[in-house]
Amino acid sequence: MTDGNICGNIAGGPVRHVPVMLNEVLACLSPAEDKKFVDGTFGAGGYTSALLNAGARVLAIDRDPNAIKDGAEMVTRNDGRLVLMHGEFADMNNIAESAGFSQADGVVLDIGVSSMQLDEAERGFSFQKEGPLDMRMSQTGVTVADVVNRAKQSDLTRIIGLLGEEKKASLVSREIVKARAQKSFDTTLELARIVEKTIGRKAQDKIHPATRTFQALRIFVNQELHQLARALFAAERLLKAGGHLVVVTFHSLEDRIVKLFIRDRLGGQQGSRHLPSVEGRKPVLELVKRGLLFADAEEAKANPRARSAKLRWAIRTDAEPFEPDMSIFGLPDLPQPEKLAEGAG
Repeated sequence: MTDGNICGNIAGGPVRHVPVMLNEVLACLSPAEDKKFVDGTFGAGGYTSALLNAGARVLAIDRDPNAIKDGAEMVTRNDGRLVLMHGEFADMNNIAESAGFSQADGVVLDIGVSSMQLDEAERGFSFQKEGPLDMRMSQTGVTVADVVNRAKQSDLTRIIGLLGEEKKASLVSREIVKARAQKSFDTTLELARIVEKTIGRKAQDKIHPATRTFQALRIFVNQELHQLARALFAAERLLKAGGHLVVVTFHSLEDRIVKLFIRDRLGGQQGSRHLPSVEGRKPVLELVKRGLLFADAEEAKANPRARSAKLRWAIRTDAEPFEPDMSIFGLPDLPQPEKLAEGAG
């Protein structure tokens, strides 16, 4: 296991942030020289750098063109051991095949918005910084402004309630619709102020009143839950027998998807690779002892993002992959962002 100092200067250069649960991720992946890994959420390259430092080869993927641009120097430094591709991690098996990375030894995913995206006010992810109401990870397609200015109130209620788990979703959506009738929403702080005024804020509140609304709208425009579900199916096809799947999540909706996927791929036999399931399917994944991990107390104290982090991991068996079935996740039935942003009608 690599020590915590790896976060500061690894793989030939500094990284811009500390990746969450890095030591635990490395322990679960067991990187070694010439092993092949796929980092489906490259971000600032924290996990990728640590894997390269262990001598592995890495295919890194990110849907954010800024991450790809910023990672170009890391590609140059690592003499062909790093391939960095722009794309969605939901399509990682096809991306990997095109890059010669089929049959990977491990796949790692860090789900959610990156610290770099939050820090860049112009990306519109933060309710604490003035910026355009955007939140698109890929920088293409429908923005959050499109949704809050055009969607029906009933759709806004369902998005904020289901994806943000906001108990006052109906009140928030009503006030959004009322406010946009006077002036369309253009910036993050305009929306944050309306939400804060609607929900109210007490001195003892641990999170900002706009947190859940912003989370919901970000998840919706980026289709994050569907992307995660598809990425898990892709990883199932990409991993070789004995390969490790490692996923770090930060809220209950993400974790539930990973938990349901692993449970389904255990095949009904608690992870035994030797027995068929009750449905006649040989398990695709083997559950590892301590398959659910949390950040240790020291990291959680030092890094607020780590406090809600959960790491789930499992090992790929030699069974044929199951057919993708989105119904196992019970995802909310919401319109596509493009359809919803066409207008309230």
